[in-house]
Amino acid sequence: MLKTKIAVLVSGGGTNLQALIDAQEKGMLKSGEITLVISSSNTAFALERAKKYGIPTATVSKKACANQAEFEHEIQASLIGHGAQLVVLAGFMSILSAEFVAKWPKRIINVHPSLIPSFCGEGFYGLRVHEAALEYGVKVTGATVHFVNEIPDGGEIILQKSEPVHKHDTPETLQKRVMERAEWIILPRAAELVSKNILKEGSDYGN
Repeated sequence: MLKTKIAVLVSGGGTNLQALIDAQEKGMLKSGEITLVISSSNTAFALERAKKYGIPTATVSKKACANQAEFEHEIQASLIGHGAQLVVLAGFMSILSAEFVAKWPKRIINVHPSLIPSFCGEGFYGLRVHEAALEYGVKVTGATVHFVNEIPDGGEIILQKSEPVHKHDTPETLQKRVMERAEWIILPRAAELVSKNILKEGSDYGN
């Protein structure tokens, strides 16, 4: 069966990568296949997760590159070299330039731990997102998977899932629950949806 080749970009532990791998193993991610994991750190545990399942890996360290252009050139070369058709940002801690994302129109997706347009954009990542949600006093938060464009967290929304905020939540408890009950569910679903549509030439990936 023809499958969309998926490259997953990571920086840390790789829990969202694991959710994608689990979905692939269970046959829920069936239109796409993870064929490459690129990490911005050679110590990221996500690399070990990939190796356990025989998924090819590459490391492109921003510190080892002279500038953003070289960093992105190395990533692009790895993606092209492995024939990637869809790029999934799963805890990737570097913002990609407008020039880079323009090369991959509706072919890069990202998961964000809030209901966009709330608590998103530059500076909103990790625990900061959940701290802001609690500071604002929202009763419902969640996660969003969206296409990546030149605006941080500004691309078209693919899927969202809500999660109630509890009275005694801390940023840490909220982060854990949003990951487990929202991010890990909708990221594999979105990857399947987009992979399936990529296989249909000329389709609108957002539908």
